[in-house]
Amino acid sequence: MDKIAEINERRKRAHARFVALKSEVYRGFLEMERAAFADGALAKKHKELIAAGISVAKDCESCMQWHIEQAVAAGATFEEVFEAIEVAMEMGGGRATVTARFALEVMDSLKLAPAAG
Repeated sequence: MDKIAEINERRKRAHARFVALKSEVYRGFLEMERAAFADGALAKKHKELIAAGISVAKDCESCMQWHIEQAVAAGATFEEVFEAIEVAMEMGGGRATVTARFALEVMDSLKLAPAAG
């Protein structure tokens, strides 16, 4: 199993375990997440792009995998995800450029490609 699939599988197992254990804190987190990413003044896609950038700056591979995937599911293009990663590199400096390599791997796993032309 590749790293991205492993991260996704571990997230699913942990989610199921927290739900099975009836964690009120986890339930509260899920409610906050749902509210934070709901369409509002910013569309869900834009919020996911922000989260993807923050994930790069914070060096959270699991977060990158999730938020890039969610941004794409919400309609983000290669170019939009790529620019979010570039902003994160500017904000995070040299360390974020190293982390951004994993974000590119996530984009590749989703078969995102630049627009032709």
